Amino acid sequence: MIPRKRKVAVVGVALSDCGRVDDATPYALHAQAARRALADAGLDRSRIDGFASAGLGTLPPAEVAEYLGLRPDWVDSTAVGGSTWEVMAAHAADAITAGHARAVLLVYGSTARADIRAGRRTGDLSFGARGPLQFEVPYGHTLIAKYAMAARRHMHQYGTTLEQLASVAVQARANAALNPEAMFRAPVTVDDVLSGPMIADPFTKLHCCLRSDGGAAVLLVAEEYVRDCRTAPVWVLGTGEHVSHTTMSEWADFTVSPAAVSGRLAFERAGVRPDEIEVAEIYDAFTYMTLVTLEDLGFCAKGEGGAFVDAAKGRLLVGGELPVNTDGGGLSGQHPGMRGLFLLVEAVRQLRGEADARQVRRPDGEPPHLAVASGTGGWFCSSGTVVLGR
Repeated sequence: MIPRKRKVAVVGVALSDCGRVDDATPYALHAQAARRALADAGLDRSRIDGFASAGLGTLPPAEVAEYLGLRPDWVDSTAVGGSTWEVMAAHAADAITAGHARAVLLVYGSTARADIRAGRRTGDLSFGARGPLQFEVPYGHTLIAKYAMAARRHMHQYGTTLEQLASVAVQARANAALNPEAMFRAPVTVDDVLSGPMIADPFTKLHCCLRSDGGAAVLLVAEEYVRDCRTAPVWVLGTGEHVSHTTMSEWADFTVSPAAVSGRLAFERAGVRPDEIEVAEIYDAFTYMTLVTLEDLGFCAKGEGGAFVDAAKGRLLVGGELPVNTDGGGLSGQHPGMRGLFLLVEAVRQLRGEADARQVRRPDGEPPHLAVASGTGGWFCSSGTVVLGR
């Protein structure tokens, strides 16, 4: 491992308006989040020399950079689904370390919900039928069906129960109740989750993420810029990324996600252990994602995720043993598509002690010192993990 020669800090984070946003374009949400992140950092736009964005425009990120009035010297448009932003953060940190940029802005915005409401797109997003996908598409194998099949394998192999999977949704909603920006805040029970309409066996409606509008932005800078910012720095300690498969037939084990590799790399490079992490922000398009990612990041042994997330133990709650998705996650907070950037925003807010009613506290009353954000893309196709500290 080659140690970083220049430290990299997150100095600005922000969300755009989120939830139900019917009167904005995706470009406008990008701009709103970017302005707020720069204001959070107290850094002028002229200092930005690196830019990363994906998912919008014919030539991302060139179109979005132009819309924001930026002319960056370093760009990244890596698109690996929900893990995009953790992977981009890793690339940005490497670029800053190498001296290719000093201030890199990561931005995302989507009107996924509003587009459906207005008839601009349908509820089902096609990933095409060419290349490797041609062998699955004819059989109606949708994205959610792939996650559901993986969950069933975990249930078969390790005895994981529907009630344990439902516990993930229950605790996410409890955390969302503390977040005024969350889209759904009313409490739910395990029975509520189990009795909902079936979407893809074993997932009922509340096992699945919501669909919202919204955007987010994160600003990473070289350590020499930190003194010019108004916020306390949150340092990038270690990162990892991994690509597993595209077709389900090439996935060696449905019970092991690519976070098993990205997490190991991130923790090794950060020089910390999973049991030192005090808050975890994990991509949760479905309840099974949270469970299996917790296993693969090393918070519990393989096959023990069901017992670990049991609602009766409350481990995932803001006041629990390992607070997870403290903003309510994609299950209850907001999920405007590729949600990975929201994980980084929430992790930074927790480390800075700016999460208000949902703030995680150490026994001495201080905010946490260490956090992890781990994004998953596709149907467990890719993973990016970032370890952050203050």
